[in-house]
Amino acid sequence: MELNDKSIIGIVGSGAMGTGIAQVAATAGHRVLIYDNNMEMLGKAKHTLAMTFAKLVEKQKVTAEQAHAIVSKITFAEKAIHLHECHLVIEAIVENLDIKRQVFALLEKTTEGKCILATNTSSLSVTSIGAAVVRPRNVIGIHFFNPAPLMPLVEIIPGIATDDSTVQSCKKLIESWGKVCVICKDTPGFIVNRIARPYYGEAMRIFEEGIADIATIDWALREKGFKMGPFELTDLIGHDVNYTVTETVWRQFYNDPRYRPNLCQKRLVEAGFYGKKSARGFYDYTAAELPQPKKDNALAEKIFNRVIAMLINEAADALYLQIGSREDIDLAMTKGVNYPKGLLKWADELGVANVYNQLKQLQDDYGDDRYRPSFLLKQMAASGTRFYS
Repeated sequence: MELNDKSIIGIVGSGAMGTGIAQVAATAGHRVLIYDNNMEMLGKAKHTLAMTFAKLVEKQKVTAEQAHAIVSKITFAEKAIHLHECHLVIEAIVENLDIKRQVFALLEKTTEGKCILATNTSSLSVTSIGAAVVRPRNVIGIHFFNPAPLMPLVEIIPGIATDDSTVQSCKKLIESWGKVCVICKDTPGFIVNRIARPYYGEAMRIFEEGIADIATIDWALREKGFKMGPFELTDLIGHDVNYTVTETVWRQFYNDPRYRPNLCQKRLVEAGFYGKKSARGFYDYTAAELPQPKKDNALAEKIFNRVIAMLINEAADALYLQIGSREDIDLAMTKGVNYPKGLLKWADELGVANVYNQLKQLQDDYGDDRYRPSFLLKQMAASGTRFYS
């Protein structure tokens, strides 16, 4: 099914992600229809888009005429039947497999099977979602990152039954919107949310062990080039969202200890301390000032070595299991979560053998399978090879 600049784009869900994707598609010149059965949410989405473009005009990013032209391409509907003329529909609703499957069955019926149906899921199985329709060849994952208008990366995820023509058509279209696309296998978390888990999980483990406090761990990783520390980042994302993704990936990997959630984050979710959105998470945003880090360079090095080894291990395993290509894995982490370097290139700089030895030492010290090195790292350490020649 061919897509082009004349294709009509449908969006299911008028939350932040749906509204952001609609903005991207309309800015690229498409007619866009946002569907939500919640009229209040649709009203908020319309207001949000109007305010967004008013700010863009104020900042001289677009002219008032351009803003009006883009906004006029977006229409809002509370009935799914209005999506019947769409060529591509992107679902951006709650991360619940059962609900998504129900929505996709409805979408296929509404569009009479003549439309590509995409899910913006960040961690659920595209194949499982596609199994809910008669024509799973038309179902694909198109995962934008939040905020969609600003983040350049989009993961393109074919399910087992997805036609290659669907993959290529979607990739070509999304790239025409100015996005960087990577193709990845339909596995839990795809590339970014799979590989990034240790950035949060290992940092929380270090905190739980009392090795360093929250502010110090955040400072240590910022010192190494990360834009935000793991605790301030999860506070920004929201623990309700971040913890759910962590738990989803862990369960889908049959409770593999490498992806085990942390109790300290679970307790925040239970308390309703979701981060900045609730004024309290790992940090208390109602306090007069946030805690200051203990700027100990030796401690920072220890923290960094442990976290980076776990991140590289995940990247190496993703390559070994053909989740994505070497280039796509590194591109995904730099463009999707703003890492200062691709993890496989970083491994070459640090020395693959050094990373492998760090993991083996952690595994020996803790007796915990969460630290087991990837078989690929083991092979490369033994042979003295690099990820990039």
